[in-house]
Amino acid sequence: MNWGLFQGLLSGVNKFSTAFGRLWMSIVFIFRLLVYVVAAERVWGDEQGEFDCNTRQPGCTNVCYDQFFPVSHIRLWALQLILVTCPSLLVIMHVAYREDRERKRQEKLGENCSRLYPDTGKKRGGLWWTYLFSLFFKTAVDVVFLYIFHQLYENYSLPAVVKCNIDPCPNIVDCFISRPTEKTIFTIFMVATSAICILLNVCELLYLIGKRCRECISERTKDRYRHVPIVPFTNNHPFNPCHAEFYALNNQMNAQLELCSPEIKMKPDNR
Repeated sequence: MNWGLFQGLLSGVNKFSTAFGRLWMSIVFIFRLLVYVVAAERVWGDEQGEFDCNTRQPGCTNVCYDQFFPVSHIRLWALQLILVTCPSLLVIMHVAYREDRERKRQEKLGENCSRLYPDTGKKRGGLWWTYLFSLFFKTAVDVVFLYIFHQLYENYSLPAVVKCNIDPCPNIVDCFISRPTEKTIFTIFMVATSAICILLNVCELLYLIGKRCRECISERTKDRYRHVPIVPFTNNHPFNPCHAEFYALNNQMNAQLELCSPEIKMKPDNR
């Protein structure tokens, strides 16, 4: 693995991510990828060779292994990590596309021309949708793989002994899994980190959608009050658009009172 290239991609993803996204990337890199490379591959190094059954019938051990381990943990985790990290590269590619458009525009119209994007890395327009799609995709991948692991290995645990009676086994044979406790611990650890990543993705989705809705409501509110007519009113009361008819009637009555004599304007009630 080229760690320099991976570090460059990691720094590029963090540059355009929110706080939830940076935390998600740290968990994927430290608690999933490094654990997978350093420890998990050694635990499942030769699991088929260490799968032993108490029979000498040719082919029985192979078919029993295939029945209880249709897909290797290591291969499933590798596929999961690849699918989970690919959407982040999609965001980087979208930002690179924006920067390339800006560069070509400046080469064509000059450096003093107007910019297509105020900030190429700001999540607005198509980049916002790309980032949102990447979050949906990463969440869906982790959920699907958790379901697959649960269907293949009940409760995410591996028993020490399994019984097999399929052909060509002559009868019910006992098969023994090597290091079942250690493998169960690693499986639960990877499942827990996947669940944490799902929670972070959901929090980031809610944060982005809520922030965007708040910005839309704020912009509409500003546009609505920007076109409110200013109608004068006496006694320095603030103008309320809901009482526009009342203000107009009040101004009309004040104008009529100005034409009357002072005695009519202020006539005390002595009753």
